[in-house]
Amino acid sequence: MKVILLEDVKTLGKKGQIVEINDGYARNFVLPKKLGIEATPKNLNDLKLKKQHDDKVAAENLADAKKLAEKLGELTVNTKVKVGEGGRTFGSVSSKEISEELQKQHNIKIDKKKIMVKDPIKNVGGYNVAVKLHPEVTATLKVNVEGM
Repeated sequence: MKVILLEDVKTLGKKGQIVEINDGYARNFVLPKKLGIEATPKNLNDLKLKKQHDDKVAAENLADAKKLAEKLGELTVNTKVKVGEGGRTFGSVSSKEISEELQKQHNIKIDKKKIMVKDPIKNVGGYNVAVKLHPEVTATLKVNVEGM
């Protein structure tokens, strides 16, 4: 029996694959546990349409990420922190603070987990911070740290 997998099954294959399995295994394990559905012409057509839709959505997400990356490359986020002697800050500027300032200053909401601060920002000055918007798109955001 041909079955379209709805989830990854360790011994059979990945989600979305069409596999040939024994009738008993399909009727007694795969179908009742909703791990797959029978590969009828209607289900095969539904799978094809779903794949086309997923590809279209993925392409739109990639285009949006590239557009946002261009916009972020032009922006500068200014943040103020308490400073001691020699321009050293008390603590460091975190990705959470950068995300909040980006929201306040430019009205762009980016999750703090996507902001990659390589080394802790502990001094006053300008820094370039990487922002991972998409698995294929990484933007660079300028962060300017000022003392109070």
